[in-house]
Amino acid sequence: MSIGKVLLVLLLSFFGVAAIGGGCAYSGYNRAINYDEAVKGAWAEVDNQLQRRFELIPNLVETVKGFASQEKDVFLGIAKARESYFKAKSVPQKAKAAGMFESALSRLLVLRESYPQLKSNESFLKLQDSLEGTENRLAVARKRYNDTVRLLNTFSRRLLGQLYAGWAGVEKAEYFETSEEAKATPKVSFTDKPKDG
Repeated sequence: MSIGKVLLVLLLSFFGVAAIGGGCAYSGYNRAINYDEAVKGAWAEVDNQLQRRFELIPNLVETVKGFASQEKDVFLGIAKARESYFKAKSVPQKAKAAGMFESALSRLLVLRESYPQLKSNESFLKLQDSLEGTENRLAVARKRYNDTVRLLNTFSRRLLGQLYAGWAGVEKAEYFETSEEAKATPKVSFTDKPKDG
């Protein structure tokens, strides 16, 4: 074999390896971007459902207020949690505020047990049904978000995934976890409860 043929084989081998390596790098870079966009899209759906929930709650609160006017702590807790959600700047801050809101919302829904006339109020029942539907959609959106976060984080922890994620500027994403406060059983005090009548 002549030196020219050896050089040609070496040159072709070099370009072949470079093409395969470039293709792998291109594919890995695009995969990191795709996972990052999937996480952002999934969070947008969670945010959309949270927004819907926050839009329903003032109507529910006003309906309950008519029956439970002395339960100011419950209403203040909902207002504070709602406000903290809209002030939050990052996904972890919004997730924490949503957890606080869930805790306050649980206390609000416990009120219906103490006010029998509220349980039969048509406006309250419609709002409660809308809220339950939103909560179901929110649970699905959270699961999808956490699934996409898991995919991104798993990819970016792998050896080459770290390289591709760093190259694409993709960072680890935070899971949407329910706070311990939101997991606790709601406690509502009914001092000076009005009599039915």
